[in-house]
Amino acid sequence: MKTLCLILPLFLMGCAATRPIADIAAAGGGGYLANDLSHGDPAITAAGAAGGVLVSEGAFYLSKKQSDKAYVNGYEKGRSDAVKQQYWLQVNQQRAVPQQDDVRLYAIPVPEQTIDGVVLKPTTKYLRIEE
Repeated sequence: MKTLCLILPLFLMGCAATRPIADIAAAGGGGYLANDLSHGDPAITAAGAAGGVLVSEGAFYLSKKQSDKAYVNGYEKGRSDAVKQQYWLQVNQQRAVPQQDDVRLYAIPVPEQTIDGVVLKPTTKYLRIEE
């Protein structure tokens, strides 16, 4: 019976809706154990019940702290994945060069010329025309 009173609160700690039930069960288990060990002393029985509630609340606190940490880690991972996805979208857009059949390049020969005393060699420039 003692073992059941000590283990039962641990099973009830899985859900926030069962928190009051777990507190009551832990208080009962702590009170029962303290009453049995103190041979019915009411002060020690009350202290045992309070200790059971403190243990239950401490377990809930640790569970909530771990849950919050897991939430933050998941949130940061999601943000990281979104940034990576955006990066790869941009990389793939830059790789894909669209084929345009209606683009023509016209060669324009530029002769040798002198501008402000500087001699520029003859070259060919290309004019891109899209239709």
